[in-house]
Amino acid sequence: MTKGIGSVICDITISVDGYSAGHNQTEERPFGDDGGDGSGAKLHAWMFDTPEENKAEVDEFAAGKAFIMGRNMFGPVRGAWDRQWNGWWGDNPPFHAPVFVLTHHARDPQPMEGGTTFHFVTDGIESALAQARAAAAGGDIVIGGGATTINQFLAAGLVDQLRLHIVPLTLGTGTRLFDGVPPLHLEQVKSRAASLVTHVTYRVLS
Repeated sequence: MTKGIGSVICDITISVDGYSAGHNQTEERPFGDDGGDGSGAKLHAWMFDTPEENKAEVDEFAAGKAFIMGRNMFGPVRGAWDRQWNGWWGDNPPFHAPVFVLTHHARDPQPMEGGTTFHFVTDGIESALAQARAAAAGGDIVIGGGATTINQFLAAGLVDQLRLHIVPLTLGTGTRLFDGVPPLHLEQVKSRAASLVTHVTYRVLS
């Protein structure tokens, strides 16, 4: 990390075998074949069923000054924007900061309640990161997923920290963290076990 520039932090929930979502995602089943109803309830039970136990990790995520996500994390609509789709996040998304969405299809920025504005980036991960850095004004940038987007940033050597929330289930197939990523050297910064999840933070050395 350069002095005066915030860290680039990937923050993602994964199964023990490394998957962040199953196959066959749809608008009604955003996490696809996730071992449940496709809502992600099993993967993210630590967030919603035991919020007080994991408040520190949720607050850590929310402390980002700008966010980056892939279009699949924004919503499953594919191709050109043929309707006013504002993603899965409701009228008041939890980011409360600029969010840069990677997509192949241009779209005007979408302001939402609570200070969140989605910006749609069509010219790649380096452009998204440069725009996020400008918006963060020296603060941390959080790449929230999905795994395919995080893998692109890891493969390009653009990540400072990796925060994993590992839940005790396996999916066996789906979208997997580290697919296509060259070997990484990581330094464990901290870890904490909770009832439904183990939180691990790594510094990416190379």
